[in-house]
Amino acid sequence: MKANRLRELVVISGKGGTGKTSIAASFAALAENKVMADCDVDASNLHLVLSPHILERREFVGGSKATVVTEKCVGCGRCAQLCRFDAFSFDGPANDVVAKTYRVDPLACEGCGVCAHFCPASAVDFSPRVTGEYYVSATRFGPFIHARLGIGGGNSGKLVTAVRREAVRVAEDNGLSLLIIDGAPGIGCPVIASLAGAGAALIIAEPTVSGLHDMERVAALAYHFGVQAYVCINKHDLNPAMSKAIERHARECGLAVLGKVCYDPAVTRAQMDGLSVIELGASNAAEDIRRLWNAVERVLYSS
Repeated sequence: MKANRLRELVVISGKGGTGKTSIAASFAALAENKVMADCDVDASNLHLVLSPHILERREFVGGSKATVVTEKCVGCGRCAQLCRFDAFSFDGPANDVVAKTYRVDPLACEGCGVCAHFCPASAVDFSPRVTGEYYVSATRFGPFIHARLGIGGGNSGKLVTAVRREAVRVAEDNGLSLLIIDGAPGIGCPVIASLAGAGAALIIAEPTVSGLHDMERVAALAYHFGVQAYVCINKHDLNPAMSKAIERHARECGLAVLGKVCYDPAVTRAQMDGLSVIELGASNAAEDIRRLWNAVERVLYSS
């Protein structure tokens, strides 16, 4: 199916471990004329299934960090007094002035810049820092944009925005009509950056009490940003009563349940083989996901 404008589908969930990435990977196998993006930059794993070949690598500057210029430090302690994050310690190397200087713990520094502004000796350097990378890759399913946030790296929402922007560029350059985003779980900054401006969201829910609550939270977030949300209940047959409760509650909230996917050991086997469940062969879960994708495709291209 082709269209003149780019459609964006974000696959999200209220928590991790709902099967969101497994379903997004299966959509990659089923969809045509698309680009994939992994916007769960704090804990990305879609690449484990798509096995990307990196074509382009770009640095991500996630903000600034403080470092002490040892040669200038006079050991006055003003930086430590003002730092609200206890990032400074008085155990740095000696210089020509003092026997000890201050140093910064880069994991504790939040990049506020107060220390650099008030240091009387101008001994605190406050410069932009590279905190991650994002990539344009080729896969057996087509273009794939993904990222890696460094340990302790902040501003993951900004990195998600960079990934989405690059995915849109790749789609436009290659005449692709669909962007499928594997979003982050929860309702934090990376999810907001994944959702804002998207065309539709598919919420993957588990048939548990907490799964119902998680669905409500992320659905409210989608509603806040004006994104049409739909629901899929994964492993629905593990708790049929709760699945029915989620369906009923979704209808009451104006959310269409586009499909239900059964529990199937084939999903685990596919993960172990680095494949989507669609590629593994015939299985109950694969058939459920095919029906789910047909329903998703209809709503995407009917608008």
